Amino acid sequence: MLRERVAALVAQASDGELTTAEVLAAGCSLTALGLTSLGYIRLIDAIEDEFGFDVEIDGSLDTLDGLVDHLSPFVGRLS
Repeated sequence: MLRERVAALVAQASDGELTTAEVLAAGCSLTALGLTSLGYIRLIDAIEDEFGFDVEIDGSLDTLDGLVDHLSPFVGRLS
């Protein structure tokens, strides 16, 4: 469920360039998938708004699974 929520946020941040299904199916980095630097900033803002905490930006957060792994402990505390 978290993976799908984050994929939807990635699709939203891409400004229509990506669909949720494309993000879920991709096995590459978000950058390789086509998420621009502006899209990445939008994504971080959307994640922070959605889940209510700040996200530190680093290289491990350039994949869907990296984001989900990073967010899982924090989101679990919110449930």
